[in-house]
Amino acid sequence: MSIDFHSETVKDSYADRDAHADWARAIAGLLDPEGKRVVDVGCGGGIYSLAWARLGAAHVTGVDFSQVMIDTATRQAQGRDNLAFRVGSSQDTGLPAACADVVFQRALIHHLSEYTDTFREAARLLAPGGMLLVQDRTVDDVGLPGSSPHIRGYFFECFPRLRDFESGRRPDDAGVRKALEATGFTRVESRTLWETRKTYGDFDALARDLRARTGRSILHELNDAEIEALVDFIRAHVPVGAGIVEQDRWTVWSASAAHAG
Repeated sequence: MSIDFHSETVKDSYADRDAHADWARAIAGLLDPEGKRVVDVGCGGGIYSLAWARLGAAHVTGVDFSQVMIDTATRQAQGRDNLAFRVGSSQDTGLPAACADVVFQRALIHHLSEYTDTFREAARLLAPGGMLLVQDRTVDDVGLPGSSPHIRGYFFECFPRLRDFESGRRPDDAGVRKALEATGFTRVESRTLWETRKTYGDFDALARDLRARTGRSILHELNDAEIEALVDFIRAHVPVGAGIVEQDRWTVWSASAAHAG
């Protein structure tokens, strides 16, 4: 029952929230987005393409392999002339060489069996002085225990088979670094980021989000009865009468292409 990113049923799943200010602060700590040309690879419904535009990017091009996602992103970005979206793969975006100052790949590489062609395409897109930013959760990131902020940890406590599933698809820091360097990137660095995913007024709002599997591909591994069991499990572990600020821990890799100055 894995997620189908081409299905109309998930068209809004990756477009119903805004990137949080803590993400924007993390990006500002890595580079100045003002005036940059950004290519957002694996853009989904355009949440982070919009975020880059709001940070002052001169132009943002979102690329995704799903026409459904691109249609959603285009609808979300109506009225902004510095945003464009197109169908393409992470290995072949169809964009011209040296067209970007920043290539951004968020929650992308854990869907890939290998990174070489994706990183090689990113290097081709980058102009001299440009930077690749890769944001994803490693095995260590997803292995943290559940808590009121870290709701995701409860997924694996309730359904241990999901931990095995995650371990099989999540990257590790050393492996990503090695792949970046093997592709010719230099000045490869990584850091962790606690990003606020969403704030819920109460537990019922969180429960609705979980039942809809909103923006959570892993929950498509569960059937409806299992989702209800997960909701009950989390309900027993978090305060149900108060607001919940959900956070995820990510790893962010930054790298410069070999030709970048």
